[in-house]
Amino acid sequence: MDVTNLKQKAVIFDMDGVLVDSEPLWQKAEFEIFSSLGVQVTEELTLITKTMTTKEVTEFWRSRSTVKDISFQQAEELVISRVIELIENENCEIDGIENFVKLIKDQGYKIGLATNSPYRIIPVVLKKLKLTQYFDAISSSDSELNGKPDPSVYLTTSGKLEVDPEHCVAIEDSYSGMLAAKRAGMKVIAFTNGNKDTDLSIANYVINNFEHIDQWPAIVGN
Repeated sequence: MDVTNLKQKAVIFDMDGVLVDSEPLWQKAEFEIFSSLGVQVTEELTLITKTMTTKEVTEFWRSRSTVKDISFQQAEELVISRVIELIENENCEIDGIENFVKLIKDQGYKIGLATNSPYRIIPVVLKKLKLTQYFDAISSSDSELNGKPDPSVYLTTSGKLEVDPEHCVAIEDSYSGMLAAKRAGMKVIAFTNGNKDTDLSIANYVINNFEHIDQWPAIVGN
Protein backbone atom coordinates (compact mmCIF):
# COMPACT_ATOMS: atom_id res chain seq x y z
CA MET A 1 0.00 0.00 0.00
CA ASP A 2 1.29 3.47 -0.90
CA VAL A 3 1.23 5.67 2.22
CA THR A 4 2.27 8.93 0.54
CA ASN A 5 -1.31 10.19 0.31
CA LEU A 6 -2.34 9.10 3.80
CA LYS A 7 -2.28 11.48 6.72
CA GLN A 8 -0.40 9.07 8.99
CA LYS A 9 3.16 8.28 7.87
CA ALA A 10 4.58 6.60 10.98
CA VAL A 11 3.50 4.19 13.71
CA ILE A 12 5.09 4.53 17.16
CA PHE A 13 4.77 1.63 19.59
CA ASP A 14 4.89 1.66 23.34
CA MET A 15 6.91 -1.34 24.55
CA ASP A 16 5.69 -2.73 27.88
CA GLY A 17 2.24 -4.23 27.40
CA VAL A 18 2.27 -3.67 23.63
CA LEU A 19 5.31 -5.54 22.33
CA VAL A 20 5.88 -7.70 25.40
CA ASP A 21 3.74 -8.65 28.38
CA SER A 22 6.36 -7.40 30.79
CA GLU A 23 4.34 -6.01 33.68
CA PRO A 24 4.46 -9.33 35.62
CA LEU A 25 8.21 -9.45 34.99
CA TRP A 26 8.74 -5.94 36.39
CA GLN A 27 6.64 -6.83 39.42
CA LYS A 28 8.66 -10.00 39.98
CA ALA A 29 11.97 -8.14 39.65
CA GLU A 30 10.82 -5.36 41.98
CA PHE A 31 9.65 -7.89 44.57
CA GLU A 32 12.87 -9.93 44.45
CA ILE A 33 15.31 -7.01 44.52
CA PHE A 34 13.61 -4.69 46.97
CA SER A 35 12.51 -7.48 49.32
CA SER A 36 16.19 -8.42 49.54
CA LEU A 37 16.84 -4.78 50.51
CA GLY A 38 14.43 -4.95 53.43
CA VAL A 39 11.35 -3.46 51.75
CA GLN A 40 7.91 -4.89 52.43
CA VAL A 41 6.65 -5.01 48.84
CA THR A 42 2.86 -5.23 48.75
CA GLU A 43 0.38 -5.52 45.89
CA GLU A 44 -1.18 -2.24 47.00
CA LEU A 45 2.15 -0.43 46.68
CA THR A 46 2.98 -2.01 43.30
CA LEU A 47 -0.22 -0.52 41.92
CA ILE A 48 1.19 2.90 42.79
CA THR A 49 4.42 2.23 40.86
CA LYS A 50 2.69 0.74 37.81
CA THR A 51 3.00 3.80 35.53
CA MET A 52 6.27 5.18 36.93
CA THR A 53 9.59 5.30 35.13
CA THR A 54 12.29 2.94 36.41
CA LYS A 55 14.05 5.80 38.19
CA GLU A 56 10.79 6.83 39.89
CA VAL A 57 10.10 3.22 40.91
CA THR A 58 13.59 2.82 42.31
CA GLU A 59 13.28 6.04 44.31
CA PHE A 60 9.88 4.92 45.61
CA TRP A 61 11.15 1.56 46.89
CA ARG A 62 14.66 2.71 47.86
CA SER A 63 13.19 5.25 50.28
CA ARG A 64 11.53 2.34 52.06
CA SER A 65 14.66 0.19 52.24
CA THR A 66 16.41 -0.64 55.50
CA VAL A 67 19.65 -1.43 53.67
CA LYS A 68 21.72 1.74 53.39
CA ASP A 69 24.97 0.36 51.90
CA ILE A 70 23.62 0.21 48.37
CA SER A 71 23.24 3.27 46.18
CA PHE A 72 20.20 4.39 44.24
CA GLN A 73 21.97 3.58 40.97
CA GLN A 74 23.03 0.13 42.16
CA ALA A 75 19.45 -0.71 43.14
CA GLU A 76 18.14 0.49 39.80
CA GLU A 77 20.71 -1.55 37.87
CA LEU A 78 19.84 -4.67 39.85
CA VAL A 79 16.17 -4.33 38.88
CA ILE A 80 16.94 -3.63 35.21
CA SER A 81 19.34 -6.57 34.98
CA ARG A 82 16.76 -8.90 36.52
CA VAL A 83 14.05 -7.70 34.11
CA ILE A 84 16.38 -8.30 31.16
CA GLU A 85 17.09 -11.81 32.41
CA LEU A 86 13.36 -12.52 32.74
CA ILE A 87 12.56 -11.13 29.27
CA GLU A 88 15.26 -13.31 27.73
CA ASN A 89 13.98 -16.47 29.41
CA GLU A 90 10.21 -16.07 29.71
CA ASN A 91 7.50 -16.39 27.05
CA CYS A 92 6.42 -12.76 27.16
CA GLU A 93 5.77 -11.87 23.51
CA ILE A 94 2.39 -10.31 22.74
CA ASP A 95 0.54 -12.65 20.38
CA GLY A 96 0.68 -11.58 16.75
CA ILE A 97 3.05 -8.64 17.28
CA GLU A 98 5.84 -9.93 15.01
CA ASN A 99 3.59 -10.36 11.98
CA PHE A 100 1.78 -7.10 12.72
CA VAL A 101 4.98 -5.04 12.73
CA LYS A 102 6.12 -6.69 9.51
CA LEU A 103 2.73 -5.99 7.93
CA ILE A 104 2.79 -2.26 8.58
CA LYS A 105 6.46 -2.05 7.58
CA ASP A 106 5.58 -3.70 4.26
CA GLN A 107 2.86 -1.08 3.82
CA GLY A 108 5.48 1.66 3.87
CA TYR A 109 5.12 3.17 7.33
CA LYS A 110 8.09 4.31 9.39
CA ILE A 111 8.15 2.52 12.73
CA GLY A 112 9.26 3.93 16.07
CA LEU A 113 9.31 2.91 19.72
CA ALA A 114 8.74 5.23 22.68
CA THR A 115 8.93 3.74 26.16
CA ASN A 116 9.31 4.70 29.79
CA SER A 117 11.55 1.67 30.26
CA PRO A 118 15.35 2.05 30.40
CA TYR A 119 17.06 2.27 27.02
CA ARG A 120 19.18 -0.83 27.52
CA ILE A 121 16.08 -3.03 27.71
CA ILE A 122 14.88 -1.98 24.23
CA PRO A 123 17.48 -3.94 22.17
CA VAL A 124 16.81 -7.01 24.32
CA VAL A 125 13.09 -6.88 23.56
CA LEU A 126 13.53 -6.26 19.83
CA LYS A 127 16.05 -9.10 19.57
CA LYS A 128 13.67 -11.38 21.46
CA LEU A 129 10.90 -10.56 18.99
CA LYS A 130 13.21 -10.72 15.94
CA LEU A 131 12.12 -7.19 15.04
CA THR A 132 15.28 -5.11 15.40
CA GLN A 133 15.61 -4.33 11.71
CA TYR A 134 12.01 -3.09 11.40
CA PHE A 135 12.33 -0.14 13.79
CA ASP A 136 13.56 3.14 12.34
CA ALA A 137 13.85 4.95 15.70
CA ILE A 138 13.82 3.97 19.37
CA SER A 139 13.58 6.26 22.41
CA SER A 140 13.46 5.91 26.17
CA SER A 141 12.21 8.35 28.77
CA ASP A 142 15.62 7.75 30.40
CA SER A 143 16.84 10.54 28.15
CA GLU A 144 13.99 12.93 28.98
CA LEU A 145 13.41 15.17 31.98
CA ASN A 146 10.02 13.52 32.52
CA GLY A 147 8.44 10.23 31.53
CA LYS A 148 4.95 9.62 30.23
CA PRO A 149 2.36 11.18 30.52
CA ASP A 150 4.77 13.96 29.52
CA PRO A 151 4.91 13.95 25.69
CA SER A 152 8.70 14.35 25.43
CA VAL A 153 9.57 10.76 24.50
CA TYR A 154 6.98 10.80 21.71
CA LEU A 155 8.20 14.13 20.38
CA THR A 156 11.77 12.84 20.44
CA THR A 157 10.77 9.73 18.51
CA SER A 158 8.84 11.62 15.85
CA GLY A 159 11.86 13.89 15.47
CA LYS A 160 14.14 10.90 14.90
CA LEU A 161 11.66 9.57 12.33
CA GLU A 162 11.51 13.00 10.67
CA VAL A 163 7.72 12.83 10.71
CA ASP A 164 5.54 15.57 12.20
CA PRO A 165 3.60 14.37 15.28
CA GLU A 166 0.27 14.99 13.55
CA HIS A 167 1.31 12.39 10.96
CA CYS A 168 2.13 9.76 13.61
CA VAL A 169 -0.12 7.21 15.24
CA ALA A 170 0.82 5.81 18.67
CA ILE A 171 -0.17 2.38 19.95
CA GLU A 172 -0.52 2.36 23.74
CA ASP A 173 -1.97 0.10 26.43
CA SER A 174 -2.16 2.58 29.33
CA TYR A 175 -4.02 5.83 29.90
CA SER A 176 -0.75 7.50 30.90
CA GLY A 177 0.84 6.51 27.60
CA MET A 178 -2.20 7.54 25.59
CA LEU A 179 -2.16 10.93 27.29
CA ALA A 180 1.51 11.39 26.42
CA ALA A 181 0.85 10.67 22.75
CA LYS A 182 -2.21 12.92 22.69
CA ARG A 183 -0.23 15.76 24.25
CA ALA A 184 2.34 15.24 21.50
CA GLY A 185 -0.41 15.79 18.93
CA MET A 186 -0.67 12.20 17.70
CA LYS A 187 -3.57 9.91 16.89
CA VAL A 188 -3.87 7.19 19.55
CA ILE A 189 -4.80 3.55 19.16
CA ALA A 190 -5.48 1.76 22.43
CA PHE A 191 -4.35 -1.86 22.60
CA THR A 192 -6.33 -3.70 25.27
CA ASN A 193 -5.04 -7.29 24.98
CA GLY A 194 -8.28 -8.27 26.68
CA ASN A 195 -7.84 -5.87 29.61
CA LYS A 196 -11.19 -4.31 30.45
CA ASP A 197 -9.91 -1.96 33.17
CA THR A 198 -8.01 0.56 31.03
CA ASP A 199 -9.53 4.01 30.53
CA LEU A 200 -10.04 4.25 26.75
CA SER A 201 -11.82 7.60 26.72
CA ILE A 202 -9.11 9.50 24.82
CA ALA A 203 -8.27 6.81 22.27
CA ASN A 204 -9.16 7.39 18.62
CA TYR A 205 -9.48 3.65 18.04
CA VAL A 206 -9.37 0.49 20.11
CA ILE A 207 -7.88 -2.85 19.08
CA ASN A 208 -8.04 -5.96 21.24
CA ASN A 209 -5.33 -8.04 19.56
CA PHE A 210 -2.79 -7.95 16.75
CA GLU A 211 -3.93 -11.12 15.04
CA HIS A 212 -7.14 -9.95 13.36
CA ILE A 213 -6.66 -6.33 12.27
CA ASP A 214 -8.55 -6.31 8.98
CA GLN A 215 -9.46 -2.64 9.46
CA TRP A 216 -5.86 -1.47 9.97
CA PRO A 217 -5.41 0.50 6.69
CA ALA A 218 -8.65 2.38 7.29
CA ILE A 219 -7.72 3.20 10.89
CA VAL A 220 -4.35 4.66 10.00
CA GLY A 221 -5.47 6.34 6.83
CA ASN A 222 -8.21 8.42 8.41
